[in-house]
Order: sequence, then C-alpha cells, then structure tokens
Amino acid sequence: MKASGFDFSQVLALSGAGQRHLCGPRPGTHCVSLGLCSTFLPPAYLLQDSHKHFHPFNSGRPEFSPAQDKTQPPEHGCQGQHGSVYWKTGASQVLTSLSPDLPLREQLQACFSISNCPVWMDSSTAAQCRQLEAAVGGAQALSLLTGSRAYERFTGNQIAKIYQQNPEAYSHTERISLVSSFAASLFLGSYSPVDYSDGSGMNLLQIQDKVWSQACLGACAPRLEEKLGRPVPSCSIVGAISSYFVQRYGFPPECKVVAFTGDNPASLAGMRLEEGDIAVSLGTSDTLFLWLQEPTPALEGHIFCNPVDPQHYMALLCFKNGSLMREKIRDESASGSWSKFSKALQSTGMGNSGNLGFYFDVMEITPEIIGRHRFTAENHEVSAFPQDVEIRALIEGQFMAKKIHAEALGYRVMPKTKILATGGASHNRDILQVLADVFGAPVYVIDTANSACVGSAYRAFHGLAAGTDMPFAEIVKLAPNPRLVATPTPGASQPPRFL
Repeated sequence: MKASGFDFSQVLALSGAGQRHLCGPRPGTHCVSLGLCSTFLPPAYLLQDSHKHFHPFNSGRPEFSPAQDKTQPPEHGCQGQHGSVYWKTGASQVLTSLSPDLPLREQLQACFSISNCPVWMDSSTAAQCRQLEAAVGGAQALSLLTGSRAYERFTGNQIAKIYQQNPEAYSHTERISLVSSFAASLFLGSYSPVDYSDGSGMNLLQIQDKVWSQACLGACAPRLEEKLGRPVPSCSIVGAISSYFVQRYGFPPECKVVAFTGDNPASLAGMRLEEGDIAVSLGTSDTLFLWLQEPTPALEGHIFCNPVDPQHYMALLCFKNGSLMREKIRDESASGSWSKFSKALQSTGMGNSGNLGFYFDVMEITPEIIGRHRFTAENHEVSAFPQDVEIRALIEGQFMAKKIHAEALGYRVMPKTKILATGGASHNRDILQVLADVFGAPVYVIDTANSACVGSAYRAFHGLAAGTDMPFAEIVKLAPNPRLVATPTPGASQPPRFL
C-alpha cells in the first residue's frame, strides 16, 4: 500500500493564499465568537504540486489481488467529508482531454465556477439550515429522511447558500462534486459519481432508499439533481484509470478506480468494524463510530450509509470536550500526573458511589451544553468533588454520555460486540477499563496509525471483488487482529443507578 495526502495549511502557505478562515460580518474580519464563520478552499489548490503526490505511485506497485490473480491493484481514496467543488460549464471536455505533458493545475485551474469552495469547517449557513428543515417538516423529519438534522457544514446547505448569494455562478455550474468524488474524477478523467456513504453527509440523500430526496433538492437549489449525478454504492468500480495518469505517471491501463468516499466512512473500514462493534477515538475531541443494522436517526449524531455493507449503516457521534477536558481535570486533581490520575481511577469503585459528573468547559455539540455539573448519590448538585471522585466522575460521565447517545441512535451492545479504542487516551489502560465497564463490552486497541488510509486500501480491494459478492470481512481476514486490553469488571453488566 502506498499513501499520499495534502496538508492544506502547508499548501496555502506555500501558495501565498493566506488565511482562508473568515469570521465576522465582513470578509477578512475575525472574531472569537461562535457566530458566522466562512471557511473555504480554492479548488485550484487541491491540484497544487499534485505531481509530488502521484509520482510515488509510479513504482513498487504490488502484484496482489483478493483472488490472487494478475489483476492490477485498484485505486481508491478518501477525503474530508462535506466539502464541495463546482465545475463550470465545459469543464468535462477539458477533463476528458488532458495532455500528459502538462500538470493538472495548469489545465484545470480555469474549470471551476466557484473560486472559493466551502469545506467541513464552514459554519456560515445557519439560515439555509433552518430553511431546509422547514421545507421537510422540521429537524426530526430531516434526520429521519437524511440521517442528520440540518448542519451548517453539510453540503446541501452550502450549495443553497451559494445559489442564494451567487446565482449566476451556480447557473454556470455543470457538476457539483464532493471533495471525494472530485479526487476520483481526476483519476478517471471524467466526472465520478458520489458514493452512498459520503453522500449521506450532505442532508440530501434519503438513507433508506439511497436516492436524492426531491424535497431536499428543491429546498436547496434548482436543477440540483442533474448537477450532482446519480449516487452509487460505495463499493462500485466507477471506471478505469485515465490515459493521463497512464502516460504521465506510469499507472497500468488495467487499473480500476473504486468510488472514493469520506474520511470517516474510510476509517470505519480501516478499523474493520463489524455489526455491533464500536470504535472510540479518544483525541482532542472524542468520536464514536457505530455499525448499525436498524438505525433510529435523532437530533444529535449522524447516520450514514455503511461504506462496506450497503444493507447496513454507520453512526457517527462527535464530542468536543475530549482529551482537553481530561487534561484539565488531570492538572487540577492529579497535579498534572497521568500516574496519579490512573491511581485515582484504581482507588475508586465502579459507579463512583453514586457520584456523577458531566464536564463541558467549551460548548459541547452532543448535546449543546456548557459548564461543569456534579451530582451526589442523592441527586443533589454540588460545586466540587474530592479529587479522586472528580477524576472518576469525569471519565465515567464521558463514557456514559457516549453510551446514552449511541443507544438513542439505535445501538445495542451484542454478545459479540468489540470496542476498538484509538487516539491518545487509548494508551491509558485505566481509562479503557472504565470504558469496558460502562459499555459492558471488551476493549481492544489496534496498531493502525491512519485508519482512513488503510480503510481506503481495504475498500479498493473490496470494490474489485464486489462483483463476486465477497463480504468485506473476507477481504480483511488476514489483517492483524486487535489486542485485547480490558474486559468488563464482574458486575459491570448491572449498570450503576445513573445509567
């Protein structure tokens, strides 16, 4: 497997593009508040120095396929979700007739109708979100339809804003790509379709029927369906590598391109989740990935189409108060020592004698709440706990919140459930023991440094074998097994009174 990627901050710095994160009422102004915030990336910079990323694939390509035949390894990639690229009228002709003698940027930089494309950090579409929810009967109705209530960063609302503020540019747009399908289009030399999994992060796709919602399309912009194209299953082979990459970079002409997807769906594939499993990323923010068969979309969290099983779904829950909150309590209650922090967890019992705490020093997103909230066994709110109690209250409270919100989306722990832990806090065995106790399931760790990248490789071979109905589990059966690090404490199946 060979991997390459873009660091957008470095690309922008090298190109002299400067700051592209604009907050406040006027372009170029900045503020600290959580108000309107436009974040965008010029599409030409996605092509910046592209030769540096494509040349590494020119050598050392393995002769391997799931069927052990001579089929050339397929291409697949993943990109950050929700971002979009706007191809102007006539761009498809340029894309299909690229000269191998010239770099991509030189040939494609004039092919975009929108010079500054929104990315996932953008939060400037609150008005369009409210309009979309109103058009379909409210936030819960939209969630049931598309898997999520309206979110400012989701692509449909970004498209609506562009149409409302720049209708002329929108009218000159012949195709709208997600960043994932944009990248696949470069490899194909033609427009690549959006895959189901990344497409379900747009507030536009009916996740049950796997088709664009006519109500949502109509609420966002006219003629939107023809600009998006028909979505396809995530394991689809969307075509062969373009002659441009064959001639310029030495790709084999037999190489197939599997539909690209978003980074979160690719991470689910990279962590090799199965039905009933959970992946918990314990980083600056905490993220839960869930494999679901029968989801119940809610006002918090996201339901996406599953990238490796079209009959199932994945859920995504993000919690802003993650490791930074843990580090604050460590500094306050354990003298900045993780060793003392762990000893506090070891010295306090499961359930914390009924003491419960929820800690949000920054505005949480699941749910929207701020502040520190401590409750005794008698349900009295108090302003402080003893240090050891404080530490366990934080960790149990964080994992309890994750379990509660996961269950609200339809998740249930199964006898075969595994919890896969990643991120910085996954190195602390005592924290993982609390995770095992709260969920009542064993916790494993995996040695995958970049699960999205590895997932893209797995999905490439799965796409190649999809015509044989080979299940994804068969593709990854020889991958290294995760390591068991914690099992539920006896009695953990009987949850504390606050669960």
